Amino acid sequence: MSSKVIVQYIAKIAMPIMVLLALFVFVGNYYINDYSKDYIFDSIAQLPENEVGLLLGTSKYVVNGKINIYFEERINAAVRLFQAKKIKTIIVSGDNRHRSYNEPREMRKELIKRGIPEKNIVFDFAGRRTLDSVIRAKLIFGQDSFTIISQKFQNERAVFIARHYGADVVAFNAGGSPDFKMNIREYFSRAKCIIDVVLMKTMPQIMGEKVQIPRTAQDPDLKELEDYKIFHKTDEEF
Repeated sequence: MSSKVIVQYIAKIAMPIMVLLALFVFVGNYYINDYSKDYIFDSIAQLPENEVGLLLGTSKYVVNGKINIYFEERINAAVRLFQAKKIKTIIVSGDNRHRSYNEPREMRKELIKRGIPEKNIVFDFAGRRTLDSVIRAKLIFGQDSFTIISQKFQNERAVFIARHYGADVVAFNAGGSPDFKMNIREYFSRAKCIIDVVLMKTMPQIMGEKVQIPRTAQDPDLKELEDYKIFHKTDEEF
């Protein structure tokens, strides 16, 4: 068999596979958009109240050293929801694989600068990806109902994950639109999300002990930060 024939044979097999993969990616994107649309809000006035808000992590800085607009807008959104009494406790969930890179600590610092009390901020150092953050909010932090805070493109995927794992969630859209590169990346992230959630039933990379959050972090009987030690674990514990 000549090399030309072999190439033609491989092409005949590869083309249908590529078409099916492309179709899966586009259909998956539409499905997640449609599934999540009734649970995502741009208006604070229309957003239902929840005790807990889950603030999804991202890097504070981009490659050129400037502030990441997604980080800035997520912080702004969380502060607005807290001030409007739409949430009372904020779980800052993000990646912390390296000592030099700590999303939860950066988010907590910014929230405190904007006037959020320390006692109302809960660390989750094991939110290495959206799926981990969302499932851990339910299974580790014991929240059956909470508000996800991120940009719309991530909120759609996060709501899809949370609701498939039994959490009654809503999401609030922070400012910041994805660029072309981010849009392409998100298409493939959604395809993987469907595989993880629907087919593989994937669980977080790190689980650990359950963490109890008081019904409200503004409980007058729990005034001191020391009373919140149980859910202010250090990053070394993950």
